[in-house]
Parts: sequence; structure tokens; C-alpha cells
Amino acid sequence: MTPCIFNWSGGKDSALALYHCLQNPELGIRYLVTTINDATDRISMHGVRTELLIRQAKSIGIPLYQIRLPEMPDMETYDRVMREHLERFRKQGITHSIFGDMFLEDLKVYRDERLAEVGMTGIYPLWKRDSHELINEFFELGFGTVIACARESLKEIAGEVITPALIRSLPADVDVCGENGEFHTFAFKGPIFSESIKYKIGEKVFKEYKAPIDAANDQAEPGLSGFWYCDLLPE
Repeated sequence: MTPCIFNWSGGKDSALALYHCLQNPELGIRYLVTTINDATDRISMHGVRTELLIRQAKSIGIPLYQIRLPEMPDMETYDRVMREHLERFRKQGITHSIFGDMFLEDLKVYRDERLAEVGMTGIYPLWKRDSHELINEFFELGFGTVIACARESLKEIAGEVITPALIRSLPADVDVCGENGEFHTFAFKGPIFSESIKYKIGEKVFKEYKAPIDAANDQAEPGLSGFWYCDLLPE
């Protein structure tokens, strides 16, 4: 069995990738690894409260490993912190790191280069699969996910549960899985969970910031990113 970590963002792509990995008896997932904004105690980029993340991991049944980062780390800080944790995993005999990426070539190269520095290898269960095919599979498997944040022009979908109707309503230039950083999600039900994660909708706030590369979670758009965040409150 191949010892792995799974880079868990809490969103739908992570959930679908994990589902496929759990069907593979050759993969032994030791940890769900999530980067956390230490200043806000929320998932990096997604803005989801850590309490909801902990509930996800408990429902999935895999130990959660949190990597705490400053609110807006520079690349030197980011790479240093991530390398320290990767080296700890490698010392435990973990050889592979799993991601839910689909088609961002530059990000995959970045991940693979950082992993190679510590003697680890990346696994990409969803790589090069069609976005429409993936979102349809997500629905068919009975997953549920809510949009935790969306770029400025998509304010109206922040806080909405993703449905086939919502997907059809998206502008033509928006990837239906949000792979280009258009939106980020929180998965609250599906076949990987022993029970659904209950939440309620809180306030929406707008934030603009310079988005770093995030080697554990979904990638945001480069440069200044304006996002509407919908606070998801644990029930």
C-alpha cells in the first residue's frame, strides 16, 4: 500500500478526488492536509471556518493535519513552511501527495518540483478530465456543496448550493468546476461522509488581496483577487 497525504481544501474537487482514491486499495491515506489562515482560523482561500473543516474530517474518518500560515505569506515564507511539513511527512515514510487539480499546468509543475525536493511524488486523480463530466459525476454520486466564495463578478452565487440549474446559469467564460479560481466551495454531504455537515448561511463580505500560490488547496487567480465570501456557520 502506497503511503499518502491528501491535500484537502474542503471543496467539491477535493471531495471527488478523495472518493476515487478511497476506491483504490493501493493508496493508504494517512492524513487530510489543509492550510489554514492562522489570523482568521479559516481554510486558506476558501474562507471556511476551521470548525467545519474538523467536522468534515471526523465524518470522513481520516486524521486532519493543519498547516498554519500567516494571512498573506510571501512565497519565501510559504515555500519554507510547506517544505518543513513535507519533510516531516517524508520522515514518517509517506511518499506520495494527492491533489484534486484538473488542468492548471503551471500549478502542477510547481507542486511536482516542491515534492521532488523532499523525495515525494504527486498523484492527480482528476487530471485532464472534462469539467462538465466531473460536475455531472459529482451530482450523480450524491455529493452536495455550497459556494463559500466567488470572484467579484459572481457575487450572487456566493452562499448558493451548486445544482445543475446553477451550473447552466454560469457565464460561458466560467469553468463549471471553478478550476480557474472563479469560486471555491465547501462539500457538506456525499459518499465519503458518514454524516452530512450541517451549516447555516451567515453574512457576505468582500475582500481584495494578493493571492499566493497554495500547494495544498485550490489555486486562486494570480495578482489582486477580489472575492465575495459567504460565512458558513456551524449548526
